[in-house]
Amino acid sequence: MTTTMRVEVPLRWGDMDAQAHVNNGMVAEYLQEARVDFLHAAGVTEMLETGVVVISHQIEYLAPITYSPRPVVVDLGITHIGGARFEVAYLLSHDGVECARARSVLCPFDLASQQVRRLSAGERGWFERHRIEVEPFRDLQAPALLGRGVAHPLRPRWSDVDRFGHVNNVRLFDYVQEARIAASSWVDPSMLRHGSSLDPAHAAEEHSLWLVARQDVEYLAQIPYRVEPYRVDTGVARLGNSSVTFAAEVVDPLAEDQVLVRARTVLVCADDEGRPKQLPATTRSRLGRELVRD
Repeated sequence: MTTTMRVEVPLRWGDMDAQAHVNNGMVAEYLQEARVDFLHAAGVTEMLETGVVVISHQIEYLAPITYSPRPVVVDLGITHIGGARFEVAYLLSHDGVECARARSVLCPFDLASQQVRRLSAGERGWFERHRIEVEPFRDLQAPALLGRGVAHPLRPRWSDVDRFGHVNNVRLFDYVQEARIAASSWVDPSMLRHGSSLDPAHAAEEHSLWLVARQDVEYLAQIPYRVEPYRVDTGVARLGNSSVTFAAEVVDPLAEDQVLVRARTVLVCADDEGRPKQLPATTRSRLGRELVRD
């Protein structure tokens, strides 16, 4: 894609996970770092002070990011401008390899009135001068869970809260991941991730790497910090030849299970070299019993 700005985001050793590459959730954090730099340079810094909220993310993972002293390079620009929202497109690369493509939809937000506001003429004019053309992502469909799936309690950490007083959008990738790993390992113990203690009863079963290929997150309401837990429901939405799509919903049990966040995640089953392989028969059978249908 033709871009209007390039931002370099340094890696941190703590960004890596048990599979010895940068965790998929950290990519959302790199997007945020690049996006904030972009808005500062754009001359619309005031938006970061008065309020701006993320409506959705779409991330397509192309290659793993391994640790090095060289930064992740993020190229980004504006793809769509509406009355009260705009879309940012990103291309992430590291050591010359394209690692991820992403889209984020955001809207300006009036913190004083707690309402979405329209883009000002100045903001709209600046974004118009930085428009780019990119191909849209394919839709990633999944049924509404409506309380179905495997339930996982979620208690935010104090450090999860951002300057706007609610859980930062990036942290939702962590929440969805925690619930997905708990749910998938419960449904199929052979899906336990590297670094987990393996139940001896399943030690002889075939184990695989599980790589995140795509992740979409939609933010429906803000999540304030509290000590009472929220809940993440996770269900199997689709089984492919070598992939499985999980649907997740973060809900508030204290508000009649109001859905706060929806997410879809595509995992690819891979061998020890990271090459896609067919889902093992046992895994397919176990996940198939948990399919959530419309």
